[in-house]
Amino acid sequence: MSRPPIVGVLALQGDVREHLRALTACGAEVRPVRRPAELAGLKGIVLPGGESTTIDKLSRIFGLREPLIAALHAGLPAYGSCAGMILLARCSSAHRGWRASMMA
Repeated sequence: MSRPPIVGVLALQGDVREHLRALTACGAEVRPVRRPAELAGLKGIVLPGGESTTIDKLSRIFGLREPLIAALHAGLPAYGSCAGMILLARCSSAHRGWRASMMA
């Protein structure tokens, strides 16, 4: 029997518990992600809602911003809801060379 995929939930702000519960109900092994080391081994990550500038500031404080951007650019599958989608869009825009204020 194979192990379920490990899916991270960015746990800096927003509906973290709700996302963890929903992913668990779908059969995933879940991990809250607050530090760079917690990105290791993930098969995907969810960026929940909240306030995008607060999430960006907290990701910098926790030293997670650059490692998360690198993981996303390396192909880590991601889903964003609300502010999480805004952060992913800005990350994608920055990757294409567009000016972006967050996750650039």
